[in-house]
Amino acid sequence: MNRRKVVITGMGALTPIGNNLEDFWAGLKAGKSGAGPVTRIENLEGFTSTIAAEVKEFDVEQFLSKKEARKMNLFTQYGLAASIMAVQDSGLDFDQEDLEKTGVIVSSGIGGLQIMESSEDTYRERGASRLSPFIIPVMITNIVAGHVAIQYGLKGPNFCVTSACASATHSIGEALRIIQYGEADVMLAGGTEGALTPLGLGGFCALRALTTRNDDPQRASRPFDANRDGFLMGEGAGVIVIESEEHAKARGAKIYCELAGYGRTCDGYHITAPSPEAEQAARGMKLAFEDAGLKAEDIDYINAHGTSTALNDKGETLAIKKALGEENARKVAISSTKSMTGHLLGAAGGIEAIACAMAIQEGVIPPTINYETPDPDCDLDYVPNTARETEVKAALSNSLGFGGHNATLCFKKA
Repeated sequence: MNRRKVVITGMGALTPIGNNLEDFWAGLKAGKSGAGPVTRIENLEGFTSTIAAEVKEFDVEQFLSKKEARKMNLFTQYGLAASIMAVQDSGLDFDQEDLEKTGVIVSSGIGGLQIMESSEDTYRERGASRLSPFIIPVMITNIVAGHVAIQYGLKGPNFCVTSACASATHSIGEALRIIQYGEADVMLAGGTEGALTPLGLGGFCALRALTTRNDDPQRASRPFDANRDGFLMGEGAGVIVIESEEHAKARGAKIYCELAGYGRTCDGYHITAPSPEAEQAARGMKLAFEDAGLKAEDIDYINAHGTSTALNDKGETLAIKKALGEENARKVAISSTKSMTGHLLGAAGGIEAIACAMAIQEGVIPPTINYETPDPDCDLDYVPNTARETEVKAALSNSLGFGGHNATLCFKKA
């Protein structure tokens, strides 16, 4: 079966370094850090990490009424806001669209922790009879896609993919397949997360996954640097509009780039640690660029998963070498935008897909900030500290999630 070409026509970003696409991209180019002390948790006693990359000055009433917003946890508010921005950016008029051929896959890795925690308090203090009937529909990860569909009356494919930190990348990849094979003409896809709660932050602290550089938050996320000590928790949402090229051209849409390839694999190794051999992360990258009809030497830029943990950055470096070959790996520009945004967990792949599309569109590769001390195990070109102006014809975006989930997207200049 001949697959249709798919393009990106709209993007919405709500991030710790900017609450819209323009500010997010300007922050990336400037090497801006979104890190600071945690403000969402009242009592931080006992937390080993007390810093995060929070969304700042988010005004939900730009997108929803107060009454509607009160029925949603933060991850849903963020995801719906990013989706609305993506639709606005795309110029879509749903009165002119076939709503049965328009779908949504906007996902979350964790979902509504706020209502879980508050409802547990209600149960313990006041009993089961006082629990809200809205606990489950507010909490579940798929509810964001449902709200987006309700917002616009969309009747096409609608679900979510929850695969930890690979959720948004899987969601975009599955949306790509749906359009390629003609099941929809237009899809909204991406991820959202708002898990900076006592359970969310505390759970990652207990796992010893987070940075403890609490006295220096803006320099705490330092992917590929020898002195990295864990990831910086972030929050926000990234959603893109993708459509068949034929459909986009017929309505005169602006096109950022082609979404050309997708690869997904599993380590089958450990619930939290990546495989030290990095074979499946490498295979996922190779599947993505081969799916796009490209060769290793065609890749100009990789937006790395780059979490700033000891095992991830070492393993991903090895995976890039295995996927591209040693010679090509040393030529490709690699950066981790998590050095600026922190790790948005299930939303990370959404904003990182946007970073790749903008790198292609503008010919600018965002930097890896806080890269100061080279690590012998991480010896590639990580675009240290300063953005780089250069043509980007093809880019990869990697996401690697707990459970061994690996997902890679490939983007091409339109």
